[in-house]
Amino acid sequence: MSEPFLPYGRQSIDDSDLAAVARVLKSDYLTTGPEIPAFEAEFAAAVNAPHAVACNSATAALHLALDGLGVGPGDVCIVPTITFLATANAARYCGADVVFADVDSETGLLTAETLVVALVRAGGRAKAVLPVHLGGALCDMAAIAPVAREAGLKIVEDSCHAIGSVDAHGDPAGACTRSDAATFSFHPVKTLASGEGGMVTTRDRALAAQMALARSHGVERSPDRFTRAGGADAPWWYEQQALGWNYRMPDILAALGRSQLARLPHFAARRRALCAAYQTALTEFAPLVRTPVFQRGVDPCRHLMNVRVDFASAKCTRAGVMERLKARGVGSQVHYIPVHTQPYYRGLYGDGDLPGARAFYEKTLTLPLYPDMTEADVGRVADALAFALKL
Repeated sequence: MSEPFLPYGRQSIDDSDLAAVARVLKSDYLTTGPEIPAFEAEFAAAVNAPHAVACNSATAALHLALDGLGVGPGDVCIVPTITFLATANAARYCGADVVFADVDSETGLLTAETLVVALVRAGGRAKAVLPVHLGGALCDMAAIAPVAREAGLKIVEDSCHAIGSVDAHGDPAGACTRSDAATFSFHPVKTLASGEGGMVTTRDRALAAQMALARSHGVERSPDRFTRAGGADAPWWYEQQALGWNYRMPDILAALGRSQLARLPHFAARRRALCAAYQTALTEFAPLVRTPVFQRGVDPCRHLMNVRVDFASAKCTRAGVMERLKARGVGSQVHYIPVHTQPYYRGLYGDGDLPGARAFYEKTLTLPLYPDMTEADVGRVADALAFALKL
């Protein structure tokens, strides 16, 4: 095969990224150094949020946010079942139960209507809801937030796919204008890559301080916040003021994250251009293949090109289509297996019937999308998909 393989997602690393990491490697701090507050400040500014807390993964970000909001044993977190496992697992780390919400069958997103149904099933124990902005498409937070607030819920947006997306009111993902916190991922296939890493944004100063404390074993090192009289006079002094975790982000990763953040306008423009190319290239495949839909007025920066394929009408299996794509040098993936069907959660809560999620899962397929692709690559994917579907 003469042409390179096209994976469904891939990091984009250039000389500026290499220079940023090399600079830190030559510095005095590989971790717990100045890159962390710099990355936090720049990220907060990029998403119009007052506060940002960096950590070593998006899973840690979700856990820190829920813990900081007081989620604990006896509580319930409402989680859309179309998501990665971490969204639900973070609630379990806090000792809370999970009620899985259904999603819109076309978008895979939580809606105000599916939240209402999940609230009934939660039986009055719901403490938080975690809307997931799947693939960079934004949930309708203007509709979801009033329902959640009326029920007394905390709101943590799982924005791990959504850096760069802007809602219909002009607010970037992460601004937290309708939520308590938003979480982000810097995994290599995401729009910004730091290797691994996460971020929480919030408008709540106290919550930000609590999460920053918890990410480093609950240890306080600032003399003005010591509780022990005389501690400020001991230069070695520190206090464990809470039970926390080792969720710190190393400076090496923060430096890469800062460099990537500076490239966000380019990344977003390329993703939008490639999505437009997909819209054009796949038009002739309708109705067997439908490109993603999203709320009117939203300007998504898509992390995933998750199309809808009517495999039954095409008389193909999804596994067969994926194998034929691979044979043509095109990678693909499925986002996601409904979490409520996983053995761990079935063991806890039994089988659940969420028809919107089932319908979405049965037809979803993720095609390649990353900034270093070209419009010609999109043409290659379209040709390979035609072959795979035997069109």
